[in-house]
This record gives sequence, structure tokens and C-alpha cells, in this order.
Amino acid sequence: MEHTGSSYGLWTLVVLNVAIFVMFAFSFFKPASARDWRSFGAFTAFIVALFVEMYGFPLTIYFLSGWLGQKLPGVDLLNHNAGHLLELLFGWGGDPHLGPFHILSYLFIGGGFWLLAAAWPVLYEAQRQGRLARTGVYARVRHPQYIAFVLIMFGFLLQWPTLLTLLMFPVLVVMYARLAHNEEQESGRRFGQAWQEYAQHVPRFIPRWGAWVQP
Repeated sequence: MEHTGSSYGLWTLVVLNVAIFVMFAFSFFKPASARDWRSFGAFTAFIVALFVEMYGFPLTIYFLSGWLGQKLPGVDLLNHNAGHLLELLFGWGGDPHLGPFHILSYLFIGGGFWLLAAAWPVLYEAQRQGRLARTGVYARVRHPQYIAFVLIMFGFLLQWPTLLTLLMFPVLVVMYARLAHNEEQESGRRFGQAWQEYAQHVPRFIPRWGAWVQP
């Protein structure tokens, strides 16, 4: 194995990337309630865990170094490219940033941020007017913001899977599902029949693409 020097211990990049992605998400999500802050905080924890391993300390690489060394002899595991484990294990070769998993991750991450951006103005206007949010992306699904967070996290898993984020992902998905359920209970009590009619026509997480639900 030819060692070209570690690509880790770059804590300035850790802080910079965490700040960029967290502030970018914050600018679209704009948490207001305690529930909003819990969901945003969980997303932030995922982002921190991701970039700590991406540029700081490669815990997953160290933990799997024996198995990876046997399966991929000659690969410099402390080189940054080796952290793209899916590209490495599937043997795509070349620059992992141009590999299929990395490109697919861009679609999920970009789609998630687009969904956050599309959902926030609709929700903000509905809250300002004291009514139910049911236009725009809310005419397709009842919880687009939670879907957006899941899409972004899944995209990052395709790009740079780690043991910690793989463990965190299903826990966060369950947490978002519970938060969505609690929100629906509150909306049902607040909006009554209007909420019941909306919930009958608009799915919770997976859109029905056959027809657009008119407000």
C-alpha cells in the first residue's frame, strides 16, 4: 500500500462545511416552534457526524480497516477518495466524485433542498393567516419539510456512508414520522373538518401523482 498522507484532521473544513449546510437548511426551514427546533437539531447532528468523519477523524475507516485492507489490498485507506465507500466497494474506479452513487447523491440532496425551499413560503403564509397549508407542495404531501430532510440525509449516505450516520438515519426517520403524527393531531384539533377533508385527499409522505389536489 502506498501511503500519500492522511486526508483527515482538516477541522477547518469540518466547521466550514457544517456551517454552510446547516445555515443553508436554516434559511429554508426557519424553525419557530420547539418541534421545529427538535427536527432541525436532529438534522444538524447528522450533518456534524457526517463531516467530522469526512474531514476530521475517519472512525468508520479505522473500524473497518482490517476488513477493507483484506478486500482492497493496495488501497490507501487514509486517502480522501477511499471514504467514498460505495464507489470503492463496487469498484467503479476513476474519480469517485464522478461515480454513479455520488451523482445520485446530488439529485437527492438537491431535491431535498428544493423541497425545503418550496415548502417554507407556503407554510409561512398559512401560519401568518391562521389557516391550513394546502397549496403548492402541500397539495401533494402533508409533510414536505420532513421528507426534504430525509432526502438530504439519504443523499449524503450515498455519497459518504459512515457507521454513525447509518445508525442515526433510521432513528431520525422514525423521529420525523412521530413528529408528523403529533402535528397532525394538533392540526385535527385546531382545524377540525377542514383538516379531515385535507388528510383524506393528500397522502402523508408518498405523493399520488395521478391528480393534483386543488385547494
